[in-house]
Amino acid sequence: MSKSLAAARWLRSRADNVVVALLATMFVTFVLQIFFRYVADKPLGWSEEVIVTVWLWTVLWGAAFVVSESEEIRFDIIYSNISEGYRRIFTLITGVVLIVVYSISLPAVYSYVSFMKVERSAYLHIPINVLYSVYVIFAVASIVRYCFLVWRAIKGAPSPVTNPAELGGD
Repeated sequence: MSKSLAAARWLRSRADNVVVALLATMFVTFVLQIFFRYVADKPLGWSEEVIVTVWLWTVLWGAAFVVSESEEIRFDIIYSNISEGYRRIFTLITGVVLIVVYSISLPAVYSYVSFMKVERSAYLHIPINVLYSVYVIFAVASIVRYCFLVWRAIKGAPSPVTNPAELGGD
């Protein structure tokens, strides 16, 4: 195994660890909220803020670094029933469109997230730009991912196809 492949696998494992930590945080916060609301009769105001923020980070971090291309949502009824050549064309078109859209929106997104440092969250008083910075990470990771996919499609590499058996389907 090459060093770059080993490094990529190590980074992927750390990205998985981040998602696990985020989900654990969300679960523990949820259980605490239930306990304090229904047992101690002292609801926690900050718990909803934590859960919503952690959920946002989980979804965007996971989409950027954890979900593989074969797990991405696509029109499998069409995509899986066409030839490899057409799948590569679909990958090229979709990839180029997404690269352009994310690239065009990135400066405005970064500017808006940076501007939000003036606002703080209601209970934890965390700057909003920190809470929503994950979207900038997601956008950059998506640009890099789709550049890689477009490059692979141009080189003639096979397109990822969802295997229903791997997803627990019949």
